[in-house]
Amino acid sequence: MTTLTEGNTGGDFLLFEEDGHYSRDEVTIAAGADLVPGTVLGKITASGKYVRSVETAVDGSETAVAVLLTPAAAASADVTDAIAIAREARVRRGGLVWDATYDNATKRDAAVAALKAVGILTDA
Repeated sequence: MTTLTEGNTGGDFLLFEEDGHYSRDEVTIAAGADLVPGTVLGKITASGKYVRSVETAVDGSETAVAVLLTPAAAASADVTDAIAIAREARVRRGGLVWDATYDNATKRDAAVAALKAVGILTDA
């Protein structure tokens, strides 16, 4: 029998969003890595493109500002039509996908605070 595996979906992390998809933005994911729904995103200041937020970055993407809602196959090219949760939403912390640099609770707590600053709240 074939085993099927379902990847991450918005249902893994999204608890609430505003009506009319107000919480969503269409964003460009910069080339470099394939990202799955729930990935915590940062925004590169110089280009305005989004990438996986890396706690040690110094290009603006070290600040968590959104959570990816749709898969983004950006390993070799930018993805220009990705959807991210960018405001007025509630997410499940356990469903978020973190970069390995967020390797302890203190760092993740700081990123959760940054998300809260843009209106994305997390559960306990």
